[in-house]
Amino acid sequence: MGRIERQRELARQRTRKVKIKKLRLLYAAAKTDADKKVVADKMFRISPFAPLVLE
Repeated sequence: MGRIERQRELARQRTRKVKIKKLRLLYAAAKTDADKKVVADKMFRISPFAPLVLE
């Protein structure tokens, strides 16, 4: 049997959380504004409302 819808939603949420964490590290390590823009665009596609930098 396949997964139920709620389980798929939770799996997508966990995957998105991991990707956002990686992209935040890449954004912090980026030296130039062009590199930061590339990472910011990727993050916006994954999760539009997630902040790039956590306070």
